Amino acid sequence: MVKTEKIDSTQERILAAAKRVFLEQGMAGARMQDIADKAGINKALLHYYFRNKDKLFETIFKEVSSQFFPKITDVIESDMPLFGKIERFCSEYIDMLQKNSFMPMFVLSEVHKQPQRFKERFWKNMGPVLARFVGEIEVEMKKNKIKKMSAGQLFLNMVSLCIFPFIAKPLWMVSSGMDEARFKQFMEERKKEVPKFIIESIKN
Repeated sequence: MVKTEKIDSTQERILAAAKRVFLEQGMAGARMQDIADKAGINKALLHYYFRNKDKLFETIFKEVSSQFFPKITDVIESDMPLFGKIERFCSEYIDMLQKNSFMPMFVLSEVHKQPQRFKERFWKNMGPVLARFVGEIEVEMKKNKIKKMSAGQLFLNMVSLCIFPFIAKPLWMVSSGMDEARFKQFMEERKKEVPKFIIESIKN
């Protein structure tokens, strides 16, 4: 039991350290030695748990997605009206990014490197869910409750308005003079501003 707890503790320290190093240096700049140093272990032990950075990223992404995707699925499959779903979706998405702000660049890097691998490993369960959401948008358009538009464009607008501040975070913080605390507050405000902007732009 003690040995198992020690293994779990070491792995948790490694994953926490990897998140910090990835956030500070990006996927390309991060080194396994830096992660080992942050975790307080030697590099050989790090490689015992994770052979390379890709394995670390994959483990972290699975951990995050296992928390995030079920929440999004619950929102989309709920009985809430469309506008309520847009509000909840944006709130949940920004919440996830607040806790894992290193993820957008990692995901983009993974998709660009191996799009088919990403689809098979991480996206296969989300495709039908999003197709259902797009279908619901199209139904609302037929009812004339929202303006005629591409459902895909609407969904992409929702995602991009939530995710872009995190991708551009370093530039935005420098140009705006924000510190970390103010950025966090700014994104809390954005959880309301983004769905408000989207809903006002599409409703009849």
